[in-house]
Amino acid sequence: MSIVLNVLLLSLIAGLGTGLGGLIAVLRRPGRRSFGLLMGITAGVMISLSFMELVNKAWEMGGYLTATTGFAVGALFMFAIDTLIPHMRFGEKEVSGQQPEASDAEDCDCQADPRRQRRQRRRGGWFRKSSTPLDRTLLKTGILIAIGITIHNMPEGIAVGAGYAHQPQFGYFIAMAIALHNIPEGIATALPLCKSGVCRWDAFRIALLSGLTEPVGAMFAIFFLSFFQNLVPAALAFAGGVMTFITLDELIPVAREHGHQHWTAIGIILGAVFVFLLSGIFGV
Repeated sequence: MSIVLNVLLLSLIAGLGTGLGGLIAVLRRPGRRSFGLLMGITAGVMISLSFMELVNKAWEMGGYLTATTGFAVGALFMFAIDTLIPHMRFGEKEVSGQQPEASDAEDCDCQADPRRQRRQRRRGGWFRKSSTPLDRTLLKTGILIAIGITIHNMPEGIAVGAGYAHQPQFGYFIAMAIALHNIPEGIATALPLCKSGVCRWDAFRIALLSGLTEPVGAMFAIFFLSFFQNLVPAALAFAGGVMTFITLDELIPVAREHGHQHWTAIGIILGAVFVFLLSGIFGV
């Protein structure tokens, strides 16, 4: 039971990185250069974690065929998910600061009377709005991005569960690395919602909730692998394939869209350095 609780807490910490990113977005919206740097960092974390740790451990434990097969299946699985489930990639037009930033009052009246807020929700749905019209196009963009982040977080939870099944210290290491990775994703979720006219704190809540599928993936992994211990290497390689696909298909292209290639490169290097240091600290 303690194993399940530990994995639940670790995956919850990792998922809360998305909520932290959402909080950053609603308190201080990053500019193009800063966002490119952040996306570079998260790409560096993911690619280093995938090859240096997940696939490498799978190779050591199960051999090259297991590692190769698991990696390929993970990448193809993520490709299928991205193709079949409607969501939106988070790109420059959705998350950059090109549009004029609204003031806190324009974002919404977050200090409004609670009874007034409840009346607004009954009339207009869940989202509290400012006095300006709700931009339904940006709202749809934000919701579709949130769906995409939610989809990505579940396989990342599998990585935490599989890592812990291999070795608790390895699970701690993966959870901390993924928590850092999730911060820019939370920013990408909250920004278009704020710009659409949704109350910034509602945008933060959506970013927070999108990260809470991570424990679902972790619980699935730990329960499944408790019965099939011999599949731990394949599960690690699978998670590595998923993360590599996400990094190459979305994170790096988005980071470079902003026109600050040097900052993106610096971010990728910083993300890799973070993984190296974290690996040494946890001794994995």
